Amino acid sequence: MIHQRAIPAMTSTTTTSAALTLRLRDFARGQGGMAAVEFAALLPFMLIVYLGGIEIGDGVAIDRKVAITTRVVADLASRYTTIKNTDMSSILGASSTIIAPYSATPISVTVSQVTCDSKGNATVTWSDSLNGTAHALGSSVTLPGTLAAANVSYIWGEVAYAYTPTLGYVMTGTLTLKNQIFMSPRQSATVTRVNS
Repeated sequence: MIHQRAIPAMTSTTTTSAALTLRLRDFARGQGGMAAVEFAALLPFMLIVYLGGIEIGDGVAIDRKVAITTRVVADLASRYTTIKNTDMSSILGASSTIIAPYSATPISVTVSQVTCDSKGNATVTWSDSLNGTAHALGSSVTLPGTLAAANVSYIWGEVAYAYTPTLGYVMTGTLTLKNQIFMSPRQSATVTRVNS
């Protein structure tokens, strides 16, 4: 005796189920295409945000390096009682080591001594610069806050860095990052600068 398997009759429910499955498959394929379109539309924006974040990160890192360089060159000069030409070359040359891994080419470093007279008027006693212009001897300086005391001297460190963003140059151009600091001499009342 041969058993025959009963074939279910196609009902409207089965037909509706098959049609619904087909429509869901079409919808899934359509969603994939929509995701591709959305990705293509968002990609330029995401790249701009990513690359802009890198540019801002570099700018902040260089600005921090400028602040550290300013402090270090003034601190080094304040430790001397007498600074000779070779000493000053070493002090100014330290800036390229501190600013690393960024290029030292756009950095400008100036180290000066500012002396206040009996009335608290500050003038430049001596000044040296790397990639910049030293201050003229005797030129007047406005000291911040309460530093303008009578008969005192300060080592004045100044650093400027011309930062050119790699990708954002068109929008911002070159930005000059600056910092300055005044420090009291550590070993004596003043630091003597000797040209030898």
